[in-house]
Amino acid sequence: MRIGILGTGHVGQALAGAWARTGHEVALGSRRPGDPELLAALGELTGAGVRVDTPAGAVAGADVVVNATPGTVSVALLDSIGAPALAGKVLLDVGVGFLEDGSLSHPGISLGEEIQRAFPESRVVKSLATVDRELMVAPDSLEGPATIFLSGEDAGAKDVVSGLLRDLGWSDDSLLDLGGIETARGQEHYALLFMAIARSTGDYGFGIRVVPRVKGAGSTS
Repeated sequence: MRIGILGTGHVGQALAGAWARTGHEVALGSRRPGDPELLAALGELTGAGVRVDTPAGAVAGADVVVNATPGTVSVALLDSIGAPALAGKVLLDVGVGFLEDGSLSHPGISLGEEIQRAFPESRVVKSLATVDRELMVAPDSLEGPATIFLSGEDAGAKDVVSGLLRDLGWSDDSLLDLGGIETARGQEHYALLFMAIARSTGDYGFGIRVVPRVKGAGSTS
C-alpha cells in the first residue's frame, strides 16, 4: 500500500521503517522536507526507500494517511492539507495530546473524534495509542501477548488498519475492535494510566492485555 505518514518524530520514523520493511511505499510528511539536518537524521529511512515530502505531498496518492503528530497540532496540520485531499482516505490516528502540565488536551472528547468531525469524508480509525513507539513495531518483544485496540465508524477502514497492524507483528488475537470513534476516548485517556505505570515501573516498554474470565464463571451479563 501507499502510506503517507504525517510527522517525522520518533513515532513516525518507527512506523515508516517498519512498514517500508514489509514492502509498503511510505512517504513522511514534514513542514521542512528539504532541511539538510532533517534529511541527515532520516538517512537510514530514505536509504530504505522512504520518501520525505511536504504534508500535502505525502498525502497525495496515499491509500492510508497516518497522523503521527502531537495531538495539540494535529487538526491544524490536517486543515492545512485540506478536507478534499483527505476525503475517502483511511486516516489512522495514533496521536495523543498533552498540555505542558501533563494533562490531556482533549479531556472531554478524543482527538480521534475531533478529526472525524472536522473531516467527515475521511475514514478515521484510532489505534496504536496505548503502547510506546518501540512496541508499536515490535509486539513480540513483550513477555506475553498484549491487546491493541481499534475505534472507528468504517468497517472497511478497520480492515485496512488491521492488515497494517498485522504487518507490524500484531496477531489477530491481539486486535480488539472497541466500536465507534467515540470509543477512542478510552484509548487516549488511558495515556494517564500509562504514564503512571511507566513512572512506577521505570519503563515505557509494556503492554496491556484484556483477559476474559474463565468460561462459565460469574455472570454473563
